Amino acid sequence: MRAVGIKGLGYFVPEKVLSNFDLEKLVETSDEWITTRTGIKERRVAAKTEHNSTLAVNAARMALKEAGIKPGDVELIIVATISPDSNFPSVACLVQKTIGAQKAAAFDVSAACSGFLYALTTAKQFVQGGMYNNALVIASEKITSLIDWTDRSTCVLFGDGAGAAVLVPEENDGHGILAEYMHADGGFGRLLAVETEGREPLQQDNRTMPVPRIVMQGKELFKIAVNTMAGDAEMAARKAGLKLDDISCVVPHQANDRIITAVANKLKIPKEKFYINIQRYGNMSAASLAVALCEAVREGRIKKGDYVLLTAFGAGLTSAANVLKW
Repeated sequence: MRAVGIKGLGYFVPEKVLSNFDLEKLVETSDEWITTRTGIKERRVAAKTEHNSTLAVNAARMALKEAGIKPGDVELIIVATISPDSNFPSVACLVQKTIGAQKAAAFDVSAACSGFLYALTTAKQFVQGGMYNNALVIASEKITSLIDWTDRSTCVLFGDGAGAAVLVPEENDGHGILAEYMHADGGFGRLLAVETEGREPLQQDNRTMPVPRIVMQGKELFKIAVNTMAGDAEMAARKAGLKLDDISCVVPHQANDRIITAVANKLKIPKEKFYINIQRYGNMSAASLAVALCEAVREGRIKKGDYVLLTAFGAGLTSAANVLKW
């Protein structure tokens, strides 16, 4: 079984910035309330003409350029998303068509905020086993399309964006994705879900489709999120044969700064080792970790030879962690 590593990274976020002060005009909230409870100062919102696949394509092109791989040579495309353009075709197929990756197999993965790590681990298996020689993994969300903008408990949290990674067989001995761990507990599924008022089959009197919206039980989620992210991180580090002290940088899912602080305390890893960009983008679901990883590398927070820990939790409930040697 050959080792697998990340050869290229890319990300894209919409131009439109929605600040906490902008939200003060929409719902009963304040910049101070949002900042102290979440760490978020602003988020990006896709325009009506910017689809999920639009964001994904832009992130993919940047990652492929960095990897030095032509779209026509891509063999596998996996997109992690819970906010696709439509139920079908998949976002992955739309990306394949747009970038011209005619040879690639393509499909989507739905694991909410854990989606990037679920997709990363899935793609790794295909490359590691030799079925494909490269894989384009994208996490893309137009999550604001699922927001109830009158619900101040959720509308302040989320933003849109996409991140991408290109996986190839690792040339440097001992580098690449060293270990991974994935878990799910459907018993907690209703704590974070998208709900839609029902529509009866063959109903003819109302042709207007109900609008789906995110509902969340934040207080109940907090403890579960902390425990699962920390527990998965410990499991992945153990599988990699590492101690947590060996980790140079932790890139967590960017859901809430208080959650990140609690995870750091539980793992006894200094928070200074955690890469955090939630203040700029809010929670971009699957895209959060992908974008954060790209920015951490761009900013020099992750250097060659560093051990990197990625950890996330999401609706489902799902959770995952990966350990890499950069």
